[in-house]
Amino acid sequence: MIHTYVFNGDADGLCALRQLRLADAETPSEVKLVTGVKRDIALLERVEASAGDACTVLDVSLDVNRSALRALLDGGVSVRYFDHHFAGEVPKHAKLEAHLDMSPHVCTSLLVDRSLAGRFRSWAVVGTFGDSLVEEGRALAESAGLAPDAAERLRDLGVAINYNAYGETIADLHVPPADLAEEMSRYTDPLDFAATSPTFRRLRDGFREDMAMASRLAPSRKVGGAILFELPDAAWARRASGTLANDLAKAHAGSAVAIVSPKSGGGCLVSIRVPRESSVSAEVFCRRFPTGGGRRTAAGINHLPTEELEAFAQAFEEQFRAS
Repeated sequence: MIHTYVFNGDADGLCALRQLRLADAETPSEVKLVTGVKRDIALLERVEASAGDACTVLDVSLDVNRSALRALLDGGVSVRYFDHHFAGEVPKHAKLEAHLDMSPHVCTSLLVDRSLAGRFRSWAVVGTFGDSLVEEGRALAESAGLAPDAAERLRDLGVAINYNAYGETIADLHVPPADLAEEMSRYTDPLDFAATSPTFRRLRDGFREDMAMASRLAPSRKVGGAILFELPDAAWARRASGTLANDLAKAHAGSAVAIVSPKSGGGCLVSIRVPRESSVSAEVFCRRFPTGGGRRTAAGINHLPTEELEAFAQAFEEQFRAS
């Protein structure tokens, strides 16, 4: 039997994967990994599987992958699906095991932790922190009996792993997510990974260097309740976009923040963060655009034509402007 793991290349996807691979080690099988940069979510169409094989899907929208999912199920492939993004209609099929929860207070690592009854909770803590669920991460760390300093080390690890997934292509990243997954697979305890892995040091140092450059950015547009930043056409900026969006959302609490990054082939990537108490969902706003989606407080647009940037900026300001 071939077991294919399909996962988002960010901290949430990788840490959900680590938990399940530890649990699945009791059932030996040939393993294949399918992943990409954070925004590369139409992944199921890349799976090559036959009747009797298994597929586990982590942290990518079912709505985006519905057709490929149906093809796998109808082909006799058993599928486990863990995700917290917009799902739409969920297929009813005997071979589908779905763990879906779109609450703003959960992430895929938490869903896997719930399914495994906390067996590998330290990795779930890393994924939760990496997905910017700080309060939930601290609560989970406390439930795992982790000391505050250990929890902070896992928070730093989650931020660094999550940061690595941002970029337009794999070439933009410090470490390809599949390679990072294999490096993480050598460690049962994430604290050991943080303490001894040269890969983690590479991620941490690269993150710090990029953030130092990002700290010098100023907003290109700003109204009460809505702030927009435009990044330069550079690999560091494409890497920094998502984490910068989270940092700027914290720095401008109470306002929606949009980060616009030029793509090498034309057009832009957009990351949006909105306060939890916002009456407008970031996901709903982004879904107004053909390649938009995400979650209530964190969403994005995978391709915004350059000629539509001004219209987007106006719509963003109108939607989130403080009344």
